[in-house]
Amino acid sequence: MGSILEGTPAKSDGPGRAALLAPVSGRAPQLGQIMRNAATLGGNTLSDTGEMAFFDSGDTPETAATAARLAVAAGARMIVGPLFGAQVAAVSQVVGSNVPVLTLSNDVSVAGGGVFVLGVTPEQSARAVLTFAARRGLNTVGVVVPPGAFGSRSAEAAALVGKGTGQTVLPPLIETDPAIAVAKLTKANGGTLPKAVYLPGAGAELEALASAFRGKTQVLGSSQWSSRDPGNLPALRDAWYAAPDPLAFEPFAVAYQEAHGSSAGILAGVAFDGVETARLLGRIREQSASGLTRDKGFSGVLGPFKFSGLGLCSRGLAVLNVGAGAITMIGSASA
Repeated sequence: MGSILEGTPAKSDGPGRAALLAPVSGRAPQLGQIMRNAATLGGNTLSDTGEMAFFDSGDTPETAATAARLAVAAGARMIVGPLFGAQVAAVSQVVGSNVPVLTLSNDVSVAGGGVFVLGVTPEQSARAVLTFAARRGLNTVGVVVPPGAFGSRSAEAAALVGKGTGQTVLPPLIETDPAIAVAKLTKANGGTLPKAVYLPGAGAELEALASAFRGKTQVLGSSQWSSRDPGNLPALRDAWYAAPDPLAFEPFAVAYQEAHGSSAGILAGVAFDGVETARLLGRIREQSASGLTRDKGFSGVLGPFKFSGLGLCSRGLAVLNVGAGAITMIGSASA
């Protein structure tokens, strides 16, 4: 095992070895099962002696570290997981910098030092939908976010994207009351609503907020909306939101439904893309940081993506329009 943890790992004679770390115990075992289901789609297997092994990472740094030790002892040259950002540092410390960690977290703060962030991030959603809005002439944008880390990161991402597109992004509001949100944005924009309002959250407040803005300004959303089945929510009619490329995702979603009897969400797609990336790199004997950062990137079921040397993922999300009974793609994905 010394060749894996120290120095440059030697290339294997046959297919590479990787391990999926998923939380099938702890506070969210259903998420781990989704990851496991995705990893076995299409007849693929999880085996201690095959291309992809599986270890339960639980929900604490300690349980994830234990899983990582077992993975490395079993010969893993690449880790897919863990899911939770709080576990990443413990896993990275155990495996060392020569075993890349392809975390499914969406927390970009854990990237670097051999850690690559594959999760769909607030930054990727904001970049996709706000850039598309800018091209349509929507140069003033209000932002209403839920409380907490996701809301803060979404607001920061919108402000950063606005600097690049030339849009005026108003100071973010943390507000769930629709009437108050409309009044505050109107005041902040000098007496009229901005040309667009970004509502990245997908909680219980989404429908009421979207309904209050619908017809008065262009409503924009994040990839989080995919979990709410936007096509069946009248309040979201005519809204635009960032989402995986439906042309790439739909065949995967159909296969997942047929195999497991449940709908495939973004987590299933991220897990599948992570496992398939590790398998691909194993087959070409490139399970390394240089393999992950190859110039041409990768084509996944969530769309194209590529990694920088800093462990950050440039992901191409599409922009979808919520129509009457149909979701249509109005902005294509490109990493």
